[in-house]
Amino acid sequence: MVKEGIVLGHKIFEKGLEIDKVKIEVIEKLPPPIFVKGVHNFLGHTGFYRHFIKEFSKIAHSLCKLLEKEIRFYLDEECMKAFECLKEKLILASMIVALGLPYLDHV
Repeated sequence: MVKEGIVLGHKIFEKGLEIDKVKIEVIEKLPPPIFVKGVHNFLGHTGFYRHFIKEFSKIAHSLCKLLEKEIRFYLDEECMKAFECLKEKLILASMIVALGLPYLDHV
């Protein structure tokens, strides 16, 4: 049988799984979204890890407001803080998701 491989951005091997390092590098270099579609894509990706990020919905609230109809798109300081915070937590959540830890309290 295969000893290790990559499935959905996770390296799977005999002792467990870990996030693919390339995926982490992409997330680290991710620029802030400049359109509604970028916010939607970012929140969609982070939503996969929402169970590993404590108070995800509170952090993402300002970004979610940008998705409302009739709202002018403006990435203010609060949105930028939310974006950077989620990006940081996403990198850490990706690295420990296999450990089964419920939340990232220390970030």
